[in-house]
Amino acid sequence: MSEENVVKNDLVVAMDYSLTVDSKVIDSSEEREPLEFLQGHGNIIPGLEREILGMRIGESKEVIVSPAEGYGETEEDAFMEVPANQFPENIPVEVGTEIQIENEDGEPAYARIDKIENNMAELNFNHPLAGKELHFAIKIITIRDPTEEEMKHGHVHNHDHEH
Repeated sequence: MSEENVVKNDLVVAMDYSLTVDSKVIDSSEEREPLEFLQGHGNIIPGLEREILGMRIGESKEVIVSPAEGYGETEEDAFMEVPANQFPENIPVEVGTEIQIENEDGEPAYARIDKIENNMAELNFNHPLAGKELHFAIKIITIRDPTEEEMKHGHVHNHDHEH
C-alpha cells in the first residue's frame, strides 16, 4: 500500500464519525458529508487527532478521548452569577438558554444558564462537553494533499461554505 493511504500530518482527511457522550449519540456525520480537516493543525480535538495518525482509508475504530484531550476539564472559575433582571427581554431566563456575550477583550464568549436561584442566573462558560469522556466511532473515508491555500491557512476550505 502506498503512503498516501495513511493519515499523516499536513494531509486533508475526510472521516465519518459519531460521538457518544453519557451513552447518547450527540453528533454524527451520518446525515451529512464526512468531516474534512487538515491533520496536525488543531482543526479537531487533540485526542482524536493523535488517535487517527497512521490509520488507513477504509479503516474504522472506536476511540475514547479523555476530557483533558477533548474539551478540557470543567473549570470551577468559569461560572458567573448575573441578576435575572439584567438579561435583555428577548433572552429567556431559563436553564439551558445559551447566550453570547463579549468578554473584557471584546471577544465573543459563550455561556449557558445552568441554574436560577433567588433571581440570580448562574452562567457557565465551560464548553458544553467540558469534563466529559468522548466516545467516537470513526472511519477514514479519503486522504488527500492540501491545496497551497489550505496549507497556508492551516485548515480545509470547503467550496460550499466557509467556517
